Amino acid sequence: MLKKYFAPGSLFSYKDYRNFFISGLIFVIGSSAFPIALAVSVLDNGGDATDLGLILAARLLSGTLLMLIGGVWADRLPRKWIMIGADSFRGMIALSLVVVSANDLPLWAIGLLVFLMGAGDAFGQPAGTAIVPSLLPDHLLPVGNVAKGIVGKIGTIVGPGVGGIAVATIGADLTFAVIAAFFLFGTSLLFKIKEAPRQEILEDKPTFLFELREGFKLVWEIKWIAASIIMATFQLMVIVAAETVLLPVIGRREFGTDSVFAISAAAFSLGGVISAVVAIKIKTSKPGLVAISMWSLFAFAPLALAFPISPQFVILGYFIAGLSIGGWEAYWVTAVQREVPQDMQGRVFSIDAVGSGGMMPIGMALVGPSVALFGEKPFLLGAIVFHIVICYLVLLVPGVKEMRHPGRRESGSSSMGEQI
Repeated sequence: MLKKYFAPGSLFSYKDYRNFFISGLIFVIGSSAFPIALAVSVLDNGGDATDLGLILAARLLSGTLLMLIGGVWADRLPRKWIMIGADSFRGMIALSLVVVSANDLPLWAIGLLVFLMGAGDAFGQPAGTAIVPSLLPDHLLPVGNVAKGIVGKIGTIVGPGVGGIAVATIGADLTFAVIAAFFLFGTSLLFKIKEAPRQEILEDKPTFLFELREGFKLVWEIKWIAASIIMATFQLMVIVAAETVLLPVIGRREFGTDSVFAISAAAFSLGGVISAVVAIKIKTSKPGLVAISMWSLFAFAPLALAFPISPQFVILGYFIAGLSIGGWEAYWVTAVQREVPQDMQGRVFSIDAVGSGGMMPIGMALVGPSVALFGEKPFLLGAIVFHIVICYLVLLVPGVKEMRHPGRRESGSSSMGEQI
């Protein structure tokens, strides 16, 4: 049965994409184990919700500050080598955390290393997204992007389990060593990739600021992309920041264990895999409407935290919330690759990452004070209302429902119903 996936012309018959795919799976497993080890390490060292929020925000902050630089360089240099450098750097940071965690150094030292981890994210993320058109023919881009998203979700199912088991058996400090091993092994597979040359790399380039300005100009001209980024900016700042910080805190407080945190994260990813597979099989002329309607289901995560009546209820809430992201996995990246010239995709994906997550560090840092001011349950319920209202307001922007310029016809090669 598996032969059809490796038959000539199929997705995995392309060796470079296959190595990229496997490397991504290994790297994401390590990356998804990282927050488990980090949260346990911070809480074990006397940290509270505010400390954890600030340390988690440190990674996002550095990623946000440097993401635009990473995006420009992803359009200037071979993306393969940018990924190798970024992934290797993150592996070294994980090894450094072994020393910091094992020697009970101050929380600010952990925060500094986590901040540096974000620098690797800033360069690796836009390059990793923009490289896909160099590895596959155009007609396989939709399914290739979804497969990349699904492998990420599979990794985030396995990763929290790896992190939870490692923390329980060898402690948080040595878990960072296991994570580093995943990072470096996944990176080693990238050396085998032969990235198709891009002519624009060889040509004289305009100034950095000019290229950055051109990226912002293009995003603003494509209104549905701009509106989607703005939507995500505020939602990640409020609802995603809230659940990210409060899940490990509430899980440990209410149930006396870190396993609810890890299992809920895995359940969320499982929901994402299921919804991504379903979404790619849905042939629709309005992928944006489908994606945003699905995205509204993310409200179940803070709802479960607002009413943590049992571990099973929290885990179920996170599974339903995971169903929210399949539409974005299936449609968003392919739509951007269709609408944006390849030589500008690194910049556009970096602007998306900065715009979507740019305010999230502030949101995470404010979770602790907001809970102290408003109360935990009112804060979570308010975040839910905010999330749903923003979801449906953005649908009023022309082109958002279709994820394309109004009036532009969809080409056959971009069919969202493509099969693996």
